This record gives sequence, C-alpha cells and structure tokens, in this order.
Amino acid sequence: MTDSTLPDGFGPAFVTTLRDALEAAAPALGDLDRRAGDGDFGDNVRTAMKNLGRELEGGEPADHRGAVTAMSRAWLGVGGTSGPLFGMFYRELARAGAEDPAGEGTVPTLAQLAEALEAGQAVIQKYGEAEVGDRTMVDALAPAVGALREAAGSGGADAGQAFAAAERAAVDAAKGTAELTARRGRASYVGDSAKGVMDPGACAMALVVGALRAAADGGEVDTAWIG
Repeated sequence: MTDSTLPDGFGPAFVTTLRDALEAAAPALGDLDRRAGDGDFGDNVRTAMKNLGRELEGGEPADHRGAVTAMSRAWLGVGGTSGPLFGMFYRELARAGAEDPAGEGTVPTLAQLAEALEAGQAVIQKYGEAEVGDRTMVDALAPAVGALREAAGSGGADAGQAFAAAERAAVDAAKGTAELTARRGRASYVGDSAKGVMDPGACAMALVVGALRAAADGGEVDTAWIG
C-alpha cells in the first residue's frame, strides 16, 4: 500500500467538513431513524456536534490526532448505543500517524489511515456485535475499508482517488441497507417494517468517508442522497 502522506491540515479539515455534513444531514438522519428505529439518532448527532463545539472552544487542534480526538470525545458524551460506538471508532481513527519529527503534530499517511479505519471497524464489531448484513454502520464501513485498501494498494491512486473509491462503496452500501432486515440495534425490533428505509448509522458512516475524501481533495460532502 502506498505510504504517501496526506495533505497538511488533513485532520482538522476532516473534522470541520464532517461537522458541517452531519449538521446538514441531522434532520434526514433523524427522519430515517423515526421510520426504522427509536427516532433519537438525529438528536444524538446534534448533541455530538454541540459537544464538539465545546471541545473546540479553546481553539481548533492543529494536527490530526488532536482534531479527531475532539470528535471522539464529542461522541463519547452522547448516550445510547451510537454515541459510544462512534466515539470508540474516532478514537481509533485519531491514532493514525506518527509524531512529526519537526514537532508539528501527527502526519498520517494513506496506509496508516486505512489501517485506522480497519481498527475502528474491528472495535465497532467487537462492542456492537454487528456483522456485515446486520443493517448497521458496519455495512457502510466494511466496503469502504475494502475499497480504500484496494485503491491504495494499486499504487496508482492518489489519496483523493482512493478516498473517492471508498466513498462510492460506502454510499452504495448505505443505500443498500434499505433492503436488509435489521439484526442489531433498535431497528431489529421492527423487523421487516424497516424495509425500504436506509439505516441512519450506515448513512452517517458514509458521510464520515465522504469527509475523508473531501479533506484529501478539497471538495465538499454530498448529503442530498440521504433525503
């Protein structure tokens, strides 16, 4: 896998871009959860973003580890199931990269970021006890990790292209959760009644991957597909 370093300011740009995307998508994510779960996911997203604002009150961290750790703490302060799972996921993501020899913070490479995403998936599956096909955030994350490793491993894709492939895989998989029967989370209580409705956790995870891509190529995250 290529060891190319991601752009300067990647971590803070990722967190800022993701915050904007999640705030914009919160109403649609809440609507999905009302139709297929207990309806609190939109509120959880808003709470996490308010927590993030408090984390950043003293100034935005200048490096990847500090910025993503702030996002992790923001989610760990949210109740329910999604808060701790997303919080632990971001904690793994924050660990990507080594200390900059110049003392300017962490500078993750594409390979390190891919490994961190995979570690985040493992933590979610360990504590959430979810597998691919259970109609959870794992359904979007797993194909994104696979696509990122494949794109980066080819040696010909730059970071933006690699993350774009991962984002396409995540979005397609999130859309595909509408055809799955939930076996984990609140949506499992309603069974086939959730058919036709995308899983909000999977949609949120696809936005995470989209924000990684946007931080790499300077673009924006599309949230219109959620609803």
